[in-house]
Amino acid sequence: MRATLYLIALLLGTAATHAAERAGAYLNKSDDWFQSDEGKEIVKNIIAWQTPEGSWPKNTATTMPPPPAAQKGTFDNGATTDELRLLARSLSAAKNPASREAFLKGLDLILRAQYPNGGWPQTYPPGDGYARHITFNDGSMVRLMTFVRDVATKSDFAFVDSDRRDRCTSAFNRGVECILKAQIRVNGTLTAWCAQHDEFTLEPRSARTYELVSISGAESAGILDLLMSLEKPSPEVIVAVDAAVAWFDSVQLKGIRETRVDGDKRIVPDPDAPPLWARFYEIGTNRPIFVGRDGVKKYAISEIESERRNGYAWYGRWGQALPKKHAAWKKRLTQPPPAPK
Repeated sequence: MRATLYLIALLLGTAATHAAERAGAYLNKSDDWFQSDEGKEIVKNIIAWQTPEGSWPKNTATTMPPPPAAQKGTFDNGATTDELRLLARSLSAAKNPASREAFLKGLDLILRAQYPNGGWPQTYPPGDGYARHITFNDGSMVRLMTFVRDVATKSDFAFVDSDRRDRCTSAFNRGVECILKAQIRVNGTLTAWCAQHDEFTLEPRSARTYELVSISGAESAGILDLLMSLEKPSPEVIVAVDAAVAWFDSVQLKGIRETRVDGDKRIVPDPDAPPLWARFYEIGTNRPIFVGRDGVKKYAISEIESERRNGYAWYGRWGQALPKKHAAWKKRLTQPPPAPK
């Protein structure tokens, strides 16, 4: 019966318009929507997608009826945290007991998945592949840390018991300590972070064949945003942020622009272009690196195959906003605390 329902949903869509939507598309819906038949149906589907461990699959429209076969859950690409946030909204708006049970199951999984050193793998159980590494890639660990901090501090999660909220606070703090310890040093100087770090030693690690050990311009920018969001950063956090911002400034790529010619990515000279940052920098030289599915490091995007060249974000403006953010953050640190009311 479930297989039939899933096939019908795939071919025809549901009566509502959510056939291809993921959970994150509904996070800002009103309380009335969550109390509606459509809202209740979507929440029911999301709960049905939850794995026995408590997570959800990635890149999946979990608002649709699930397939008959079990799916593999992950923390990658917004999976699990988006579903949990939607369940929390449902619980607040519609008082659905099933939402609370599923939410706590997922939250407990996130807390259980954290390594003793404060890092999180990409999936749990982590297995023996690259998903076992502490994963900053695509903002995975930052997203988990933001989630547990919100559970610990925001009224939206007041339904969570005090013990779990305290554990979320502890998990967030241990995550910050992990980030500080994982920051890459080159000749004694702090730089930034790799997209993955070893779950035991915290050393940089590779993931897929085209994601080699490196310093990541994309993931490090997200880590900096998180560190600069701390209300009372420690001296160690301040040192880490200042060093990483300085690294970003030193590796910006000026005078070039990414464009497309007949659909193919090209890097062309442009003295008026705003700076770019590479996704990956070689540790020790800060040279941008590019890798195809053969796993061979190259130093020009033109040297890798078309499929990887055009199917991955090798350049971006990840560091463009950092100078203003950093200046505002430093200014905030020097301001006296507001007087008590």
